[in-house]
Amino acid sequence: MSALFSEGQLGGLKLANRIAVSPMCQYMARQGAANSWHTVHLGSLALSGAAALFIEATAVEAVGRITPSDLGLWDDDTESALRRTLSAVRDVSATPLVLQLAHAGRKGSSQVPWEGGQWIPASSPQGWVTEAPSAVPQKDGEAPPLAMDAAALLRVRGAFVAAAQRAARLGIDALELHAAHGYLLHQFLSPLSNRRTDAYGGKLENRLRYPLEVFDAVRDAFPSERPIGIKISATDWVESGWDLGQSLVFAEALKARGIDWISVSSGGISPLQKIQLAPGYQVPFAEAVRKATGLKTIAVGLIDDAQQAETIIAAGQADFVALARGMLYDPRWPWHAAAQLGVPIAAPPPYWRAPPRKHAALFQGAKFGTR
Repeated sequence: MSALFSEGQLGGLKLANRIAVSPMCQYMARQGAANSWHTVHLGSLALSGAAALFIEATAVEAVGRITPSDLGLWDDDTESALRRTLSAVRDVSATPLVLQLAHAGRKGSSQVPWEGGQWIPASSPQGWVTEAPSAVPQKDGEAPPLAMDAAALLRVRGAFVAAAQRAARLGIDALELHAAHGYLLHQFLSPLSNRRTDAYGGKLENRLRYPLEVFDAVRDAFPSERPIGIKISATDWVESGWDLGQSLVFAEALKARGIDWISVSSGGISPLQKIQLAPGYQVPFAEAVRKATGLKTIAVGLIDDAQQAETIIAAGQADFVALARGMLYDPRWPWHAAAQLGVPIAAPPPYWRAPPRKHAALFQGAKFGTR
């Protein structure tokens, strides 16, 4: 028996194994709208053998994008475009779809990564004025964001709610809130970016307040039988920043509200971060959250070997592993992991002739379904 290929569950969502495709920004949308790229990209990953496909960080409003090319879900046009893509994906795969809702905050108005990823001034035709908990720029030389006032707090929370309602209409199986990697909800959590003196800043209880309000509002807006999780950065990797101890307090508050899982990443809030990179370097954070709270956790970050992933699940360090770059490089990673571990995995019948003869039976041993 393989722990990695055992059945799992996120809330009421039953999953065939413990492998998920991480949400990965593609920076290929047009005015927030999905297009043929997303249809092909998601369609391919929906056939990977992973038990769940997390759709990339999806902006809840236009000013919440990281770049002008981010995927969005904030109006009828973006909803209709995503519906077309999801319809095509579901025609070929029954893989559960999880949508990650996000707002970039002060990290918005940026170039796409392959053009340098630099900040775009609001005076540029492609730029806009960003918003954040406090008027503290992400990097030296960038214009400070607008500090969010009461009206902005209400507007953005409402944007998360509206996006959740659109996701529900699209039949999305589950949602994940993005509170990691230096984006808006993380900006409220970290004392490095949150310098507020009102009820949303200062002591830890106050810095947790807005992300918890957003979670509560989204939970109320999304069908109760469909699960919701959150992605966090367990540490900023910067002295006096957000850290694991504060993450555990946040996790307990989310547990009390019925959160279904926590994806545990790290970093992203500051260019001063000093990350200690190594294979599976973030797994101990997922393990710590799991042991302290009893919540389901998803481990991410430099997990690219089948035996490594098997050990993480078998040792109880996390409930699931999620691959990002590894899945882009090898979109059939779960097939190859199953072959390495000698366990069956579902694959579409047209692909049954693809594996080497010694592994062929493994790909016919589990039922592959479409919706």
